[in-house]
Amino acid sequence: MILRRIGVWSTARIVGAIYAALGLIFGLFFAMFSVIGGLAAAASEDMPAMVGALFGVGAIVFLPLLYGCFGLIGGALSAAFYNLFSGMVGGIELELQPPVMSTRPL
Repeated sequence: MILRRIGVWSTARIVGAIYAALGLIFGLFFAMFSVIGGLAAAASEDMPAMVGALFGVGAIVFLPLLYGCFGLIGGALSAAFYNLFSGMVGGIELELQPPVMSTRPL
């Protein structure tokens, strides 16, 4: 089997969703470190503690949106480039095995 074409929009949606999930994970870590930094800043009284907390909460919202948009664009471009170049040099060859059917009674 040779993979000749990839659906651009379906690839973009999947990659965008994956990147949004990664953005949420990174946003949670960023938020955690921002809250810790805000608490450290509050202890030193150089910066208001709310600044670090606002960055942390903003990261939980902003990073998934940013990563999701970049993933959507990157996925669409990757699929489009694959379709373009697979026409020139050939697609990816796939060797698939049919699923093994169980002979066990249900």
